[in-house]
Amino acid sequence: MKVAMADLPAQYAGLKNDLDRAVLDVLASGQYGLTTATAEFETAVARKCGVRHGIGLNSGTDALLLSLLALDLKPGDEVITTPFTFVATAEMIALLGLTPVFADIDSATFNLDTADVARKITARTRAILPVHLFGQMADMDELSRLAATQDLPLIGDAAQAIGCEHQNRAVGQWSRFTTLSFFPTKNLGAAGDGGMVLTDDDDLGEKLRYLRFHGSKGTYQYKYVGICSRLDAIQSAVLSVKLPHLDDWNEARRKNAAFYNEAFLDVTGIVTPCTLVGNVHTFHQYTLRVADGKRDALRQFLADHGVASGIYYPGALHLQDAYRKYGGQSGDCPEAERAAAEVLSIPVMPELTGAQRGYVAETVRAFFHR
Repeated sequence: MKVAMADLPAQYAGLKNDLDRAVLDVLASGQYGLTTATAEFETAVARKCGVRHGIGLNSGTDALLLSLLALDLKPGDEVITTPFTFVATAEMIALLGLTPVFADIDSATFNLDTADVARKITARTRAILPVHLFGQMADMDELSRLAATQDLPLIGDAAQAIGCEHQNRAVGQWSRFTTLSFFPTKNLGAAGDGGMVLTDDDDLGEKLRYLRFHGSKGTYQYKYVGICSRLDAIQSAVLSVKLPHLDDWNEARRKNAAFYNEAFLDVTGIVTPCTLVGNVHTFHQYTLRVADGKRDALRQFLADHGVASGIYYPGALHLQDAYRKYGGQSGDCPEAERAAAEVLSIPVMPELTGAQRGYVAETVRAFFHR
């Protein structure tokens, strides 16, 4: 049996008629940029995530960039974030001439360790950028209290976390800006790149709409120095078809995760994902910790038996060549460094069949029970 990490053809097949019609309607209209349909999609996502404004963009990376731009930060200002994430999070901080300051992660959730965030705050700190990794929100209760005491804005990187909740509040309600990615393999994925910034601030929402269009409203009058980053009409059409299915897909992911948790109860040598009390987890990834240096061997065993897996992420960012200039040394973020050596994600997609799910579980078990 072959089991992939994502099965986009299967997802397409289930929605084929609606997706084909939506895309063909855009092509027939000749309206390919920011349209009324795009605005309706932005409103629908914003409402789902608990805020008033959604600003559609080319990518989740641009969503991070524009959120930082909107805060008018200055070169040398510090932004605290995690070293255990996809590089775009730190990349956008660095590209703006800001200084990424890496705080360690919580060993159970892989999200920011709030105590280490507090230790990393200095007179030059201007923002905190937590990542809601693998589909679970960071401890935003504590991060919000900490940010409030220091008068620091929060930017929540929710590229993997659409549909999440923390303490009965939707993901967009916890940060001044919340960023989304619609990369095809995300829980809500486009047919290419796409992203969005969410905010409940009317003035900042308006500023972001300028920033995504060269600092203009398309009138050749430029209020800000901006960029070109707009969610095009075809991607909006695809995402609008998929959005009503998101809750069911996220629930399927949770059911697959619960099955694995039960299947691995008696397996020594792995730690299954935990869900922080008060969180609604959407399991963008189902990520195991594999002890005793056996992660790579397990990955190879799975591959030999037709099961795909992924290492997210194989290296903590503070130790990567591009980011060492910010002072990163081995041992600075020990939990992030340990996670990079132990994590392995296995298929949890909503299209996973019962037979596939059982086969994945039995293959993992077989490795440890040899």
